[in-house]
Amino acid sequence: MNQDVLYTKSSIGRLEELKSLAPESYDAFMKVNNKALASETLTAKQKELIAVAVAHTTGCAYCIELHIANVKEQEASKEEVAEAIMVASALKAGSALAHSVNALNAFDGKGQDELYKGAYFERLREFAEINGETTQAFMDFDKQVMSEGHLTVKEKELIAVAVAHTTGCAYCINIHTKGAKKAEATFKEISEAIMVATTLKAGSALAHGINALNAYDR
Repeated sequence: MNQDVLYTKSSIGRLEELKSLAPESYDAFMKVNNKALASETLTAKQKELIAVAVAHTTGCAYCIELHIANVKEQEASKEEVAEAIMVASALKAGSALAHSVNALNAFDGKGQDELYKGAYFERLREFAEINGETTQAFMDFDKQVMSEGHLTVKEKELIAVAVAHTTGCAYCINIHTKGAKKAEATFKEISEAIMVATTLKAGSALAHGINALNAYDR
């Protein structure tokens, strides 16, 4: 393989080597992964759409390949997949914007020990005043993305909850858990979305073990 090529589809076969090197841990992960992605309160299709979104958040090319194939098997349309990816895009960008309130606190020397408080989110208005047009453009984008389309608002909010747990944005988790609840998602459905995010984040780390094997052998 070309030394400069870090990702190839064929490399996924090296997962079997990782399994042989750490069999018990590998099998334990696969049990969690298979359970998290199985149809329960949420359908397998809904979970795979969440998985596609999270895979774009973790940036794992192997996971994108795998879960696009899986979601096609679940008969998701290209439009549904595109909307799931756009939710991931809005949430990943939104996480950065949300943390501007922490930047304002740090810049102003407000060194509270509590780095995350719901009240801090009010400072987003100040950030919007400083970067008015750009912030408004993002808000318009976010509103459009989260509106009902080929996916329902509830499905989009569940995807958003999962992605928010992947980006680790406390503000986003708060907003979109409440948004999912408003869209009549049960906490069982929310917890299933979170478990998809959990297994995808772990799976991304596992998949990148392939790159570690390639690097080790060079």
